[in-house]
Amino acid sequence: MAELLRSLQDSQLVARFQRRCGLFPAPDEGLRENGADPAEGAAQAPGVGHPPAASRLQSAAVPQAYVQKYIVKNYFYYYLFRFSATLGQEVFYITFLPFTHWNIDPFLSRRLIIIWVLVMYIGQVAKDILKWPRPSSPPVVRLEKRVIAEYGMPSTHAMAATAIAFTFLISTMDRYQYPFVLRLMMAVLFSTLVCLSRLYTGMHTVLDVLGGVLITVLLIVLTYPAWTFIDCLDSASPLLPVCVIVVPFFLCYNYPVSDYYSPTRADTTTILAAGAGVTIGFWINHFFQLVSKPAESLPVIQNMPPLTTDMLVLGLTKFAVGIVLILLVRQLVQNLSLQVLYTWFKVVTRNKEARRRLEIEVPYKFVTYTSVGICATTFVPMLHRFLGLP
Repeated sequence: MAELLRSLQDSQLVARFQRRCGLFPAPDEGLRENGADPAEGAAQAPGVGHPPAASRLQSAAVPQAYVQKYIVKNYFYYYLFRFSATLGQEVFYITFLPFTHWNIDPFLSRRLIIIWVLVMYIGQVAKDILKWPRPSSPPVVRLEKRVIAEYGMPSTHAMAATAIAFTFLISTMDRYQYPFVLRLMMAVLFSTLVCLSRLYTGMHTVLDVLGGVLITVLLIVLTYPAWTFIDCLDSASPLLPVCVIVVPFFLCYNYPVSDYYSPTRADTTTILAAGAGVTIGFWINHFFQLVSKPAESLPVIQNMPPLTTDMLVLGLTKFAVGIVLILLVRQLVQNLSLQVLYTWFKVVTRNKEARRRLEIEVPYKFVTYTSVGICATTFVPMLHRFLGLP
């Protein structure tokens, strides 16, 4: 078993997958694999020793002080996995989850968000506790820059993709009737593409990805009995908003200390704050009776409504209106919270390095994204009704 785990954690396994998919290090990168000095390759002028234009070179930043170049020989896999990687990033969460809330089913979106928050928090904390490195480069070609500073185990992309895909699958079984095989295929395809993209981009080992999937499956199994309770959170005690704010903020402020700065604490604060904001938003809707109370048992819709042009235009219009308001609120609250914190701690305004300080990063992120969550679940639907968008 130990030998199997070591083989799954081997960077060479990731490199072989990249080569099979047509992703290769540039010739000068190959010299580094053989022990050449990275600085020598970095000093070469662009185009020196490069292959023909048919095998165009791309660039990707790595932790070392040089630009890693690579050759793409199969652009189908390149664009497929680059797109799949975005399905586990903020751009997907900030589009898919609000779209689900405004256009498909707000109660489904609540389940998705709460399970996503739980899974991501555990995954992020596990990374900074285990401190397992990402695949080494070389031999692996790394295509992403921002998360290189994070540790590898488990893959939170794999965890989030698995959580969203299968929570969506399970939660729609008692609300909508459409072929189960189709639902299962879509869930497996979605999570598989995201998992494989983490290998293709060189950001995780096979063990990281498998570990993320297995942890998520375990969490779904353990939390499933409580999903009905999640649906009733908006009718809980009037003290719920206090608990929802205090507990996540405490977890963010006491996040495991890393050996060096990485975006994991900021990302975790963003995720927990968004979840807190959504929960408070649902509580506000219930407490002030801003939405009609759902039936005790979740209704089953016999058939999925047909996708018409009018429905598509309406959905996109509601999404555009909601996203614009969310972005405005995000920018306004972020600027105000940073200004207050800079003044309180006597920090020079627009000091980007100061944003990384614990006492500034956690409060401004938490306030900003809690506001975003409340806005998405309370004020955006109110604006939709004001504009006559059903």
